[in-house]
Amino acid sequence: MRHLLALSITMALSASAHADTLIYAGTFIDGTSSAPQKNMTIIVDGTTIKAIERGFTKPQTNDVVIDRRNGTVMPGFIDMHTHLTSQLGPGSYMHKFTKSAADVTLDAVHYAEKTLMAGFTTVRELGDAYDASIALRKAINEGKVVGPRIYTAGKSLATTGGHADPTNGAKADLYAPPTPADGVLNGPYEARQAVRARYQDGADLIKLTVTGGVLSVAKSGHNPQFMMDELEAIVTTARDYDMKVAVHAHGKEGMLRAIAAGVDSVEHGTYMDDEVMAAMIANNVYYVPTITAGRSVADRAKTEGFFPDLVRPKAAAIGPQIQHTFAQAYKAGVKIAFGTDAGVFDHGENYREFIYMVEAGMPPLEAIRSATAAAADLLGDTSIGTLVVGKRADIVAVDGNPLDDINRLSQVNLVMKDGTIYKQ
Repeated sequence: MRHLLALSITMALSASAHADTLIYAGTFIDGTSSAPQKNMTIIVDGTTIKAIERGFTKPQTNDVVIDRRNGTVMPGFIDMHTHLTSQLGPGSYMHKFTKSAADVTLDAVHYAEKTLMAGFTTVRELGDAYDASIALRKAINEGKVVGPRIYTAGKSLATTGGHADPTNGAKADLYAPPTPADGVLNGPYEARQAVRARYQDGADLIKLTVTGGVLSVAKSGHNPQFMMDELEAIVTTARDYDMKVAVHAHGKEGMLRAIAAGVDSVEHGTYMDDEVMAAMIANNVYYVPTITAGRSVADRAKTEGFFPDLVRPKAAAIGPQIQHTFAQAYKAGVKIAFGTDAGVFDHGENYREFIYMVEAGMPPLEAIRSATAAAADLLGDTSIGTLVVGKRADIVAVDGNPLDDINRLSQVNLVMKDGTIYKQ
């Protein structure tokens, strides 16, 4: 009897001590509606959204109130194209000779925290070194370091000499010839092996470079670099492991091959035309534009010595094109998910993509939805991307209304991930 009485008292004390977090939103963007709502309360219980109520709900004794009546509350942003293990700067092309796995991993911890503090509670990491993003994902999930929720591809896949071949620009005697385990493949059998190696590493998805790239030390920035049999082998093998496939692509032919093979998203898409856009719409393929990366490399190409001689003309030519392509794809009705290629520019400046999307003709609310509901749809994660009862409490806020001034998204002043407040 004494034990039952003690249990009853403990349960009563626990119940009385329980506290919810109430967030008052002057303007409320849930990620699903066609217009924002005014004067709402979001009630967070633990890691999830317990209720959403009209007006400003009176708190109970132990509740915590976060007052954003003069601001806008939104779902945590999702960046679908990041590289948390690096950041482009003067001398970056020497880092593969000078930075160890430990250096890269510690850099990634720093960049991950900057990304979260900018309001990006989830990222899709599309190409790392040393599997550092896989280790980072684990450390974040275990609460050892602070950062966004990570979906990672691990090492990007390339063909020999392709955009993601890590030996490009290096003397042959400095590296052993890379293998599918290193992310470099030739032919359908090695393609399958490379996908399985990423699964073995612990990757969540597959990223491959189906065309040349801007920053690789190679002549072409847009030539196709995978054959159809290789692409089909990658996609069918990835499906066996329930992995989605994202493709870096600048040139038309590489995009058409990738779309025909059944990929899930095209990154950059610089030289897509009406034919490519029609194929993407017909095959339900998302476009992840990365305008910020294009603008950044074009600006840096003006600085003598910033890029190697092979890279500089590609950066000057391809970079400025991406924003124009985005405008055309948006008008055509291509599905768009927000992605920046952070790491090509400084981490924590991911918000710039919103500004460039709006400049190119996308309404601010649609730009925000591209980084919330649309991005979650491409990820295949139904627990995030919208502020709905029962979903994860990933919530951000800014002062004022970003629908009136999209630049306000550069000043996120509330960041909550899984119900934990990281910035207020």
